[in-house]
Amino acid sequence: MIEKVPMSAHEISAAIPHQLIDQFGRKVDYIRLSITDRCDFRCQYCMSEDMTFLPREEVLSLEECARLVKIFTNLGVSKVRITGGEPLVRKNALWLFEEIGKLENLKELVLTTNGSQLEKQAHALKSAGVKRINISLDSLNSERFKTITRTGELQKVLDGIQAAKLAGFENIKLNTVLMRGTNDDEALALVAFAMQEKIDISFIEEMPLGEVNHARESSFVSNADTLQLLQKHFSLVPSTHHSGGPARYWQVADSTTRVGFISPHSHNFCESCNRVRITCKGELYLCLGQEDKVELMPLLRTHPTDDKPIIDAILASMAIKPKGHDFDLRRAAPAVVRFMSHTGG
Repeated sequence: MIEKVPMSAHEISAAIPHQLIDQFGRKVDYIRLSITDRCDFRCQYCMSEDMTFLPREEVLSLEECARLVKIFTNLGVSKVRITGGEPLVRKNALWLFEEIGKLENLKELVLTTNGSQLEKQAHALKSAGVKRINISLDSLNSERFKTITRTGELQKVLDGIQAAKLAGFENIKLNTVLMRGTNDDEALALVAFAMQEKIDISFIEEMPLGEVNHARESSFVSNADTLQLLQKHFSLVPSTHHSGGPARYWQVADSTTRVGFISPHSHNFCESCNRVRITCKGELYLCLGQEDKVELMPLLRTHPTDDKPIIDAILASMAIKPKGHDFDLRRAAPAVVRFMSHTGG
């Protein structure tokens, strides 16, 4: 009898047309694409106060971004999230949303934003085919908001939320990072605000990426603790809702609001990971918390009319997608020495 040799991730993906399957059998059908490392905020957990941004030639052109998304959707990706930095500060970003929105294989085009530009752009984004918007909001106190973001104005974000609602977006979600001693006393108020606005909210545990100006171990707030606090004040029912990402949801009884928890520390979600990230430099990261990557920009620019080398590189990357991110708050140094703004929010 001839012993059967297991296929590599590349062979599995190649054998199953239009699918990306990694070495652990996980299907990758979701990409997060950063289109800029620039932002009009300087959030404490995302970037340093005095950032040095990439020169233009080291950033993917919008045409290269569109080409990559088309390649990935032809390989079975059905959900694309556009991130930054702040994606809406990128000049002509709307063109990219319009191009992606035309793709037949794409089921869901999503935007993650700080909300500062939504008052001006929400209607156009809806027309372009954006289905859902995630808006970062870490405080409802204008002075505290300014402290956390260093440059942000709370009212602009609140106006942006209203603009998105008026544009007809029904799937709006707030993303909140709680930090002990900074904004952890606002969990109840933020959920109450989400209920008032009839939108959802997710609490995201701070991730050990890049150098920051506070000790993460002392500022870290576990989502388990946040859930316990919320359950004392709201009637929360476990929900089967799944947005395609790592959040686990609870429904607030007698409300349209769902509360999600993204818990890379207290509840590792790697076993069901279905996503990869592409930085604005064209680096394909197979995991947020690991350094394994594939450089796609050189391939895009060396082969401007031939997608096969890019497709081959993407298929081969499935063999190096790690099992998990291995975050550990006890480390003296961050798990990955790159800012969240570099990888994409």
